[in-house]
Amino acid sequence: MTATSTPPSPPAPYADLKAPTTARRLLTQPTTGPLAALLLACVYFSFSTDQFLTGGNFSLIVQQVMVVGVLAIGQTLIILTAGIDLSCGAVMAFGSIVIAKTAAQGSLSPLLAIALGLVVCGGFGLLNGLLVQKIPLPPFIVTLGMLNVAFALTHIYSEEQTVTNLPGPLTALGETFPLGRTDITYGSLVTIALFLLVAYALSNTGWGRHVYALGNSPEAARLNGIRTSRLTIGIYTVAGLLYGIAALLLISRTGVGDPQAGQTDNLDSITAVVLGGTSLFGGRGSVVGTFIGVLIVGVFRNGLQLMGVASIYQTLITGVLVILAVTVDQISRKKAR
Repeated sequence: MTATSTPPSPPAPYADLKAPTTARRLLTQPTTGPLAALLLACVYFSFSTDQFLTGGNFSLIVQQVMVVGVLAIGQTLIILTAGIDLSCGAVMAFGSIVIAKTAAQGSLSPLLAIALGLVVCGGFGLLNGLLVQKIPLPPFIVTLGMLNVAFALTHIYSEEQTVTNLPGPLTALGETFPLGRTDITYGSLVTIALFLLVAYALSNTGWGRHVYALGNSPEAARLNGIRTSRLTIGIYTVAGLLYGIAALLLISRTGVGDPQAGQTDNLDSITAVVLGGTSLFGGRGSVVGTFIGVLIVGVFRNGLQLMGVASIYQTLITGVLVILAVTVDQISRKKAR
């Protein structure tokens, strides 16, 4: 009886086909790069200024970015479908004026005024979705036109006047509570809760999977039974409602209804989404990455301000970061083909 021979080793090409390690999977995550950039920025500014690494300063950073952060959640949903929304800042500004003016004049109770503002902003989102899906028109053109419409309506309705003397419920989210030695605003908690809610919806629900499928290939999504038209309109409407929440956060932070608000927030929201690793071509990204992107913007602006760097250089550095982020996305897409 002959001894059983040892099986030969696999050929060299197959020997290298190993399951990806945990480290390799982490390195290929879209959020890994942005998170590393955020940590490096925090380390740099910690050594550059003694005021940076404090609980109060980190609380301030979150307060400074909470409005743009909520806008960026809606922007992320739209960009995941390979769309874009240039109107978000103007829609938010109009919603804030509607809320502030109707409440300050006593036309509606504060809660009804807030509800009206949410409905108005959601209506803008619904209209955007209908124009994009039903005509159809390119999202860039639709939202560029809606930006001008919302901007004009804001100044017409406000009569170019800042709305003051707002009732307490409108500014309640701007109030703080102590956490250790740090004061935290309720608006910051609302922002974080919204990020967690939308992150869960995208990762753990059928709706979230459909959003990614729509962004990857609308035709394939349609052939798989996804109602792409209804889904697209719903995404733009949800984004509009988020802009309404951002309007309330804006009022709570500033204490007034300002018709000049939000003029660059559309670009800031796109910046945060791109820095967070969401692809402008759709189908890839997450609101977790967007949250990191929002913090990157906030940390850079806060740190540079503490160092005494002029605001124009802050804008310059942000622009360079956006170009680098889009370049990395484009290179990774080419490698994936």
